[in-house]
Amino acid sequence: MYSMNQSTFSHRHGGETMSKYRKKPVVIEAVQFDDTKQGHKIILAFCPQGRFRHGVGRDFFEIPTLEGPMSARPRDWIIKGVKGEFYPCKPDIFEATYEPAE
Repeated sequence: MYSMNQSTFSHRHGGETMSKYRKKPVVIEAVQFDDTKQGHKIILAFCPQGRFRHGVGRDFFEIPTLEGPMSARPRDWIIKGVKGEFYPCKPDIFEATYEPAE
């Protein structure tokens, strides 16, 4: 089991211990929601347990997640996590968090 030395990663703040952590670099698979027939085919092939639903004005893609069903809208990214789980991600968060892997 991996153990961290708390004093190495902690900062004192107002009598409470606050720790900082960096996300481990992981490679994920993702597709961006393209609201076209071809885009729908790509999304369903990538995340077959999801389903398209109709909302006010446009479609959305409902994804079963560990936290319950979540919706992806056009331009959102659908991410396949490290354990094979799927979840949606807004474009601005995706761009701030991920970069292309080689």
